[in-house]
Amino acid sequence: MPSPRSPLRAVAWMLAAVACFSLMDAGMKLLSAHYPVLQVTMLRGAASLPFVLVWVLATAGARSMLPVRWGLHLLRGALGMAMIGCFVFALQRMPLSTAYTIYFVAPLLVAALSVPLLGETVGPRRWTAIAIGLVGVVVVLRPGVDGIVSLPGLMVLLAATAYAIAAVTVSLLTRTDTPQSMVVWFLAIMALGAGLLAIPGWVPLRPQHAGLIAGMGLAGALGQIALTRAFQSGEASMIAPLEYTGLVWVIGWDWLLWRVLPDRVTWIGAAIIVASGLYLLRRERVRKAERPPALDHP
Repeated sequence: MPSPRSPLRAVAWMLAAVACFSLMDAGMKLLSAHYPVLQVTMLRGAASLPFVLVWVLATAGARSMLPVRWGLHLLRGALGMAMIGCFVFALQRMPLSTAYTIYFVAPLLVAALSVPLLGETVGPRRWTAIAIGLVGVVVVLRPGVDGIVSLPGLMVLLAATAYAIAAVTVSLLTRTDTPQSMVVWFLAIMALGAGLLAIPGWVPLRPQHAGLIAGMGLAGALGQIALTRAFQSGEASMIAPLEYTGLVWVIGWDWLLWRVLPDRVTWIGAAIIVASGLYLLRRERVRKAERPPALDHP
């Protein structure tokens, strides 16, 4: 029998997942100063894969990893390469906190893309929230260089778009494939694809970075495990807003590792994006509450 749902446990798992993922992203930023973008992307997937495989084999078994819809797995892996690659490119040139602020537009993009790709309905209030969130992104992007939108900022926006499309594919994959197969093949395809593309510009790995690479992989794997536990223990509409606590963590990493803090414009943009995202999540929860129970539709 599945374990009973516990809101407190779900919150704890989600907070742990966000903390682990922020640590992983800090590791990617540190590595991006020494290795090309595609190589860091490969390391992100390859370093987490062994830890995830141990978890899957110990809990769900090898059969849970068997893929059903290969096409969607390949598409999701390619989107993962684009997402991590664009994000790492931006991390080479901007603080973690600024990149996270722009990336927080992803939930808004998921809601917008659910209309053409999944046929879902988005009402005027949610479209307004999406538009306001995009205004927040523009606020963050505008400072750039002499008022011009920065290339790193646009790359984060591309990463968020790739994530949003990948999130839509997840909603399709869950109808036929297990969560374990989605995690394992996402990492494997991303590592293999980025690794092959990285060969022409490959930089030999330095022994002193072994601990950093392993730590990044472990943080990513623990984050994935904690995220899975969070969604098993509580409702998505309750725990999803906790993803915004990542901004607190990356501000801390920015200060601790690089001695930088967000500027005033970034704070304003972050407030706009987070507020619109929280409103969107609240509207989704209200809409679910307003729907008739399933028993009313035999």
